[in-house]
Amino acid sequence: MAKSKQILERSKFTWMDCSSEVVEFGEGPALLYLHGAGGAGPLFDGEKPAAFLEQLATRFRVILPEHPGFGDIDRPEWLRSIHDLAYYYLDFIEQRGLRDVHLVGSSLGGWIALEMAVRNTSALASLCISGAAGIRLEGVQRADIFLWSREEFIQNCIVNDAKREQMLSALAENISPERQARVLRAWETTALLGWNPRMHDPQLKYWLHRINVPTLVVWADQDRVTPLAYGEAFARMIPVAKLTVLAEAGHLTHIDQPIRFADAVATFAQELAA
Repeated sequence: MAKSKQILERSKFTWMDCSSEVVEFGEGPALLYLHGAGGAGPLFDGEKPAAFLEQLATRFRVILPEHPGFGDIDRPEWLRSIHDLAYYYLDFIEQRGLRDVHLVGSSLGGWIALEMAVRNTSALASLCISGAAGIRLEGVQRADIFLWSREEFIQNCIVNDAKREQMLSALAENISPERQARVLRAWETTALLGWNPRMHDPQLKYWLHRINVPTLVVWADQDRVTPLAYGEAFARMIPVAKLTVLAEAGHLTHIDQPIRFADAVATFAQELAA
């Protein structure tokens, strides 16, 4: 497989009185990745992207913005619900002049992506969600991430022993006040978006039929936050959806199975272009 140049370009996207950092790298069609509740920071080791992002960047121009209210970005006055972020990123796509975008979102980012897609898919070539929040299934027990400590979150979301221990070891190290502030900011914003009702939009399920672009639902077989039944439900509710289940993976599927996750996304997108 060809190697991407992996040159990270950092810029600011200023819109609605909010200035967000955007990282871009790789070559190929545009792929907009929306991160989960942990923010964009944990997806990089200095200037080195996480393994799944490196893999995607061999086939795509990866565009990864930090959500308003995450990282070093104060929460703007207008941010009150998940719908606000959906409109923000639709504006992001329009203002950046992006077309035929492959939109990929994990967990909270998957929920944002779904809220975007039920509103407007005109600039999208495809949609991919993994471990997405957004709906509630009666009779299917799911975990409440707000009741977990950071250690419990890692233990419950990663099934690979080595990767779980590596993240727990990093967590045990003394972290700077700046990094601690980013962690707190991320959880505060996540709570604003998903505290009540818990991590879902009661109306979203009624509008998933509006998603009219090819959609890949990538789900882990051992997801404790959003069990596999949720992935199966999304695949049924979205008219043009395909379900791919990755074995030996937890809620952070892109961390447990980075190569298989990236290959599933890339293969799906390239089959559309064939």
